[in-house]
Amino acid sequence: MNKLLEKLHIDKYVNVYVIFALDMTLSVIASILALVSLSLLFPGSGGYSVSFLAEWLISGVFGVGVMFYTQKTYYAVIRHSNLREIANLTLSALGKLVLIGLVVFATSWSGFSAAHIWALLVLDGLLTVMGLVMMRVCMILAYDIIQIKVRKRRKREAVLIYGTDNKAISFVRTMELSNKYNVAGFLVYGDTAKNHVIHGKHVFHVDSEREFVSLVQAQCIDSVIFAHRHDARNEENRLIRYCNAEKIKVCYSPSVEEVVDGKLSQGAVREIKIEDLLGRPEIEISLDEIKANFKGKTVLVTGSAGSIGSELCRQLATFGVKELVLFDNAETPMHNFRLELEERYPELRFTPVIGDVRIPARLDYVFRKFHPQVVFHAAAYKHVPLMEENPCEAVFVNVAGSRNVADKCIEYGVEKMVMISTDKAVNPTNIMGCTKRLAEIYVQSLGLAIEQGKVKGKTKFVTTRFGNVLGSNGSVIPRFREQIAKGGPVTVTHPEITRFFMTIPEACRLVMEAATMSTGNQIVVFDMGESVKISHLAKRMIELAGFEPDKDIKIAYTGLRPGEKLYEEVLSTKENTLPTNHDRIRVAKVREYDYHDALAAAQELEKLSREVAIPEMVKLMKRTVPEFKSKNSEFEVYDHPDA
Repeated sequence: MNKLLEKLHIDKYVNVYVIFALDMTLSVIASILALVSLSLLFPGSGGYSVSFLAEWLISGVFGVGVMFYTQKTYYAVIRHSNLREIANLTLSALGKLVLIGLVVFATSWSGFSAAHIWALLVLDGLLTVMGLVMMRVCMILAYDIIQIKVRKRRKREAVLIYGTDNKAISFVRTMELSNKYNVAGFLVYGDTAKNHVIHGKHVFHVDSEREFVSLVQAQCIDSVIFAHRHDARNEENRLIRYCNAEKIKVCYSPSVEEVVDGKLSQGAVREIKIEDLLGRPEIEISLDEIKANFKGKTVLVTGSAGSIGSELCRQLATFGVKELVLFDNAETPMHNFRLELEERYPELRFTPVIGDVRIPARLDYVFRKFHPQVVFHAAAYKHVPLMEENPCEAVFVNVAGSRNVADKCIEYGVEKMVMISTDKAVNPTNIMGCTKRLAEIYVQSLGLAIEQGKVKGKTKFVTTRFGNVLGSNGSVIPRFREQIAKGGPVTVTHPEITRFFMTIPEACRLVMEAATMSTGNQIVVFDMGESVKISHLAKRMIELAGFEPDKDIKIAYTGLRPGEKLYEEVLSTKENTLPTNHDRIRVAKVREYDYHDALAAAQELEKLSREVAIPEMVKLMKRTVPEFKSKNSEFEVYDHPDA
């Protein structure tokens, strides 16, 4: 029986024509019952003539049919019926009675008293409304019974929704249509609002781990779902730890975009990730101003298949750009990203181009063909240990490649170029950080030379610096996830190592805001908040996976890698930055370089990198960026003046 019910697709709506036919049938039955009932109650009144019966029934059918059609009563979703639908049904019944009364009083009522006719009309109306309402009540009850049977068959997860605000309540309504989840109630920490029921769901209050354990055991709870990330962050060291201890899944509810036609999209409810707990409150940005800044423009994104570049493209896809040009040398990631954009943004006009920023001719082709008005330069080599081992490639991509992009922006009259930099460019201790600082120097000095009239051009250059990006390709979090999935150990370089973190969307919002608000030739930095111990990060990820650190999964310390700092530099302080009109964004105070000096250094570094003349190249890097002091690296020997 249950399998038959599932095949009937009971979650679909009943056909509107079926509802119309049922309503019309009930209306006719109500009219017949009214006539029969009154004749039985008053047998001395005489029988009804055929013409009287025909006029009564035909006028009733026509009248109620017109009212049903004008009121569209058969379009209402019966299982969501409310007082408004009942009022429409009552109005339809009244319309039926009005037409019957007009016809009968104008023709064949001469055998009966007016009181008899009025009694017939009232009885007909009452029976019609009762029949229509009772049919809907029965359908709702039948729907609920069938749903219960099907849900038992499908073994839905029992879940608690954290909080009782509007989003939590509306989310419960959405989940009632889901075949995967059964909402047992709301969960609130504390003892306020005891014994409340909201939307038919009990509000459970707990104020200790013992009470929480009793609740989940009594209700056979499988998951706790948070409607807001900030609630999850606030409960990281309490409720989420309780869930981890009891092997209860901790999940996050979907955004509005993930709810389609009132239903949850596939995989919309997902388990809480470490990114949700480490992130800060959403950055407030001037979205309307940002959209206006990019609307109708052709935008080029280098490194568009990478973590930051692809997220920039996703956000730009919603800003009404004229055309989006994707530029990257990674074929497979570009192919996958192309498929994603085609599926998610079918109206977006975009062109993927396989190319390398190290090849000026390929860049020239793109600029010549598309004439971009805004360029986001995200293409770079970023892995510190790998670049320490391959310094020439780091210089070739990060310095020469950035110079190539900037020069093409000048040549083709680009309005603004936004370069993605890193916190590792601040007092660099490794090759990668120094190459990004050298790229900053070239781009900023070029912009200043244009302002001063030393170089012809109109492009404004903006550089954005931020810290480690949570979940980016090759970053620590994906690596930890892989190690946990394999059973460990999770490797951390040093027990005290710390890093500043931000989410990928957060980083891209910073870039967008900087691109909009900056007047050009500035290095924009972000208030990164508090740094995070990597060892703490590893422990929390192990706990979120349902394991106990150093018991189920070990944490192994491997030692600092070449060029790696124990503590990252704080990006934003009052001493090293200037304020902007955004409280989370500041402008870095940096030494200004003469463009011709920067150009000469960039040209010589490119030459040395092509020749793989590593000692000479690194020495020049240290002369150009005096604050570059290598740490835990073979290049420390070049920090001394006599080297």
